[in-house]
Formats: sequence, C-alpha cells, structure tokens
Amino acid sequence: MLGCLSGILSAAPAPKPYGPLPTEQQVNWLRMEWYAFVHFGLNTYTNREWGYGDESPGLFNPSAFDAEEIVKTLKGAGMSGMIYTAKHHDGFCTWPTKSTEHNIKQSPWKKGKGDVVKEFAVACRKHDFAFGTYLSPWDRNCAEYGRPGYLKVYYKQIEELLTKYGPIFEIWFDGAMGGDGYYGGARQKRNIGKADTYYNYEQVVKNIRRLQPDCIIWGAAGRGDVTWGGSEKGFVKYPLWNTQGQRWLSLEGDTPINHRGWFWHPGQAGHVKSPETLMDIYMASVGRGANLILNLAPNRDGQLDAADVASLEAFGKMRRKLLETDYALRARVKASDVRGGDKKYDGSRMTDGDIESYWCPEDGNTTPSAEIVLEKPATFDVVRLREQIRLGQRVESFRVEAMLNGEWQTIVAPGNPGEVETRFDLRGGKGHTIGNQVMRRLREPVTTDRLRLTITRSRACPCISEFSLLLMPGAEAVAPVAVAETDEGVLSSKGWTYSGFAAEKAPLAFDGKPETMWQIDRTPSHFVVDMKKVYAVNGFSYLPRQDGKTVGMTSRYRVELSLDGRNWQRVAEGEFGNLRANPVEQQISFPGQKARYVRFFSTAALDGTGSSVAEMKIYAATR
Repeated sequence: MLGCLSGILSAAPAPKPYGPLPTEQQVNWLRMEWYAFVHFGLNTYTNREWGYGDESPGLFNPSAFDAEEIVKTLKGAGMSGMIYTAKHHDGFCTWPTKSTEHNIKQSPWKKGKGDVVKEFAVACRKHDFAFGTYLSPWDRNCAEYGRPGYLKVYYKQIEELLTKYGPIFEIWFDGAMGGDGYYGGARQKRNIGKADTYYNYEQVVKNIRRLQPDCIIWGAAGRGDVTWGGSEKGFVKYPLWNTQGQRWLSLEGDTPINHRGWFWHPGQAGHVKSPETLMDIYMASVGRGANLILNLAPNRDGQLDAADVASLEAFGKMRRKLLETDYALRARVKASDVRGGDKKYDGSRMTDGDIESYWCPEDGNTTPSAEIVLEKPATFDVVRLREQIRLGQRVESFRVEAMLNGEWQTIVAPGNPGEVETRFDLRGGKGHTIGNQVMRRLREPVTTDRLRLTITRSRACPCISEFSLLLMPGAEAVAPVAVAETDEGVLSSKGWTYSGFAAEKAPLAFDGKPETMWQIDRTPSHFVVDMKKVYAVNGFSYLPRQDGKTVGMTSRYRVELSLDGRNWQRVAEGEFGNLRANPVEQQISFPGQKARYVRFFSTAALDGTGSSVAEMKIYAATR
C-alpha cells in the first residue's frame, strides 16, 4: 500500500496547456487527414464552373448515378469521408428543399422524386464513411439574394441539411460574396459588403452548434473551426500555426484531381493529375500539418471519370505504401531531459506507436534533444513528427541528425524565423513548426540506425508524441495510369494571321507556351484570328495567365465567328469563374458552325483594366 502511494506521489504532473487548444472535434478532424470533395450539379451539364443562376433544373438527369459505388471507390482509395456540393453558386439545390423551387423536384431525374444528398448520406452510413456537405452562401438564382430576405432562405437550407441526413462531419461555406447573377430574372450585380455582416455568421455558427455540435465548420468568415489553406492547388504555406488570436483554427488544403476544374467537363480525361503529383499535394498539405480535401466530379451520367479514378487509386496505393512501415517504431530513445524523471514522459513515448503518449522535458526547457537508436539500420527519406496538440502547439523549429560514416550529419536543418515554404518546395525542407504533424522529405534516402532530434526553438516545453521514419515508394509501386487523348479536334495554328488589339502579341496565345501571352492594358478588347480555311468550329479553350498574377485575367468573354471577316455571328458569351483561386484551362463548347474567322472579346477582367490570354485552342468537328 505504501509503495503504491509512493508511486502516486512521485508521478510528475502534466505540463500546463499552452496557447489556444483544439476542441475534441478538431483533433478528430485532423486525424482524418484526407477526404473527398464531390462537385455534382447543374454545372456538370452546362460545362461551367460557376453557373449564372438561370439554368433549367430540367438539365439534371443522370442516367447511371450510384452513390454507393462512388463512396466505395473513395473509401477503397483510403479516403476518410466526403463532402458533397448540395448547392453551388447557381442556387440549384440537389435535395427537395422547402426553401426554394429551384431544386431537384423540378428535374426529370427519378420523376422529380430524387434526392442526391440523401443517397450520398445513406451510402456513407452504410460503409462507415464520414459525410459532409457544401452549401454556397452566394445564390445567383434567388430573387432575395443581397437583401435581408435571403437569410431566411439560407438558414432554412442549413437547418434542412443538418436535421434530415444524419451526422454531418463538416459543413463548408466558401468565400464567394456576390456579383452578377440571374436573381429571379433581375439579371443584376449585387454586392453584399462584408460577408460576416450580411450572412451574420455569428448566428450561423450558433445555429450549427445547436443542431449538430460535433460538425466541423469550414470558413464562416473565420468564425468556424477550419479555414482555407490559401490556394486551390492543394498546398498550404509552411511553417503552419493553428492559431488565430485566442482560438485554434485548423487549415485545409483543397484541389481538384483534374486540371480542368471542380466540376466535370468534356474531354477532361487527359488532364488528370498523376499519382506522383497527388503525392506532392499530400505532402504539401497533410505533410505540413493541414488536412487535404481532394475533389472528384461525377460526369453527366453520374459516374466518376475513369481516368480520375485510376489516378486516385494509384495514389491511394502509394500513400498506403508510404505509411505501412515506420522504421522508428519501438526504437530505443535516450532523452536529454525527462519531466520529473517520470517514465510517462520519457523519450520512448515518441516511438511506441501511441499517438496520445508524448515525450516532455521539464518546464522551462525549450531546447531538449533525444537520441533514437533503431533495432537495425534502415533506409528512409521521410521524417514525420507530431506534437501532443491537446496541450497546444509549441515548437517553432527543430533539427534532425543521422549518424553517417561515424559522425552526426544534419538531414533536416532547423528553420529560421521569417522563412516560408510555398507551393511544392518539398525536398530538403527545413524543420519549422510541428503541430498536428509535419513530414519532411529528404533530398535523398539515408541509411542509418542512430538519429538525434533537437528542438531548437519552442514557445514552451515541447510535448512530442511521434517520431517516425518512412520511405517514399518508387514508381514501381504505382500502376501506370492510362489517360485518353483529349486534343482531338484542336486546329493547328500554323499559318494563321491576326488582327485587332495588340495583334502582334496574339500569336503568343497559340504558341503552346503558357508562360507567354496576349496581353493589353485595355478592357474591353479583342483580337481576330484568320484560320485561312473554313472549318466547322464548335468550341474553344481559354487558359488564364500562369505567372501567379491576376491583373488582366479575362473574366468575361464573347466569341464571334465569320466566313468573310465582315459579317459576324455571336456563338458564345459568359464568364470564366473562379480564376483568382483556380486559374486552370476552361473549355467552352457550342453548336458547330462553319467559319474562317474567330473573334475573341475580353469584355471584363480581374483587377482593373487589362486583358490577357495565356493559351487558347480552337476546336472544330473532325468528322
């Protein structure tokens, strides 16, 4: 009895929490790591990314939609859940809502009795797969949008989604804040000012907490649990701090698996991101402490694109291979300092396979070190670390050394204050923050049985729950992904001539080089292409500037065709949506028409005056 009391009295107290702490829901969410976005709605049938709001619900009629098959595909690749776009900016609701008539009841699918949200929710529950939903705050169809009356509509939609379909693990509100739209036939441009004020996100969050307390809230003007990672290319900046004032705010990287965009588009098969690119995206999001939401879009039949699925499954295999062997598991660890000398906090807690246990030194010691001795020499090229985030995020920088040729050599150098990694600077990265987790990929594989971890800066005594060594699988681990050739019908620009504004630069839009472009400091503006022969033209594609700048990105366009260069007929007009966040190629189709001349108008552009086209393709019927 006395011995038991002595053990209790000698146990070291846990360190006090530091800074903002994650909720239990945020901890569970971060451990999901990656899940799917599924964009499927009227835009699927109009070849748009952002619908205008005047699209007919009669277009929505998938002939082979199978929610269970999609869920099984996503889960089979290793994903932990999915978020479905129940309503995008066009305002079309894919469930039988009572908030608006612009919904699936007006479609021919299942004779107006269908409910896509329900089918996905049921399939997810059946396969133990988390289900979430996206509900655009912007509604280009609703006549009340931009006025107080819209809030009643929007709040009703939130309530329906959170009360009729079971547990929702995450609800997604994006940052679209109004602009031009149909608005019940008004066809106006409506601005709402500050989104937080107009949507009253403080009340929105209260409503969600009341209806589903465990639901993670994305966005909501920073009032939610998770925020945007900063791009639609999937990466987040590193170092990454999960703090916003006195709140813990996690980050999410988001990107579509296909370069064509978030919704399905004709001819996209040849534009799928490769498994190797998906791994880079994973390392630049999950590997920097955030989560990853990867979009797959069903086609007009309601089925996932075969090329997208092939790449997803191959990446899933790569990821499983990467994570299946931790060469540091059960390694012996000798730490420079252990809190109170208590085994509960000794260095072996980093290699015991328990994500909740952790190594921790005494209070005030912010630069401890630990030597890790493997059971046998191992070859690895990824170092993964985790903090016990239930006690807050603490570490600012760290170093990892390996014993090579009888001496310690640095394989992960400590990061310096002010350094920032962006995009996919993935090999040989430095050790900055740890947080939920960080994976640092080495420049080349290392073979050793001894390593040393040193925390070089920390805001409080560090609490390290995991030190892992992984090996990135090579190309042999991935089956080749066959994709269809998608440029059938693209006309060769050889011999073409140009006129109009900045005509001398127009060839740069057809040279196959995204880094060059037709550009002029004027909006509206246009150029004319003389193809020298008559073709049955049936579409074109537009690639916005790819230099990281947005000034002069053509946001609205008009295309006219002519046989003689004098008499013109308008064949396409509209907008290129979401350019600022996702500047990808956009393809526009229209009924084939004979023409020798094509006139492209840039009628509006981002960020003031100016117009530009990085690349353009003109399509014609080949049969």
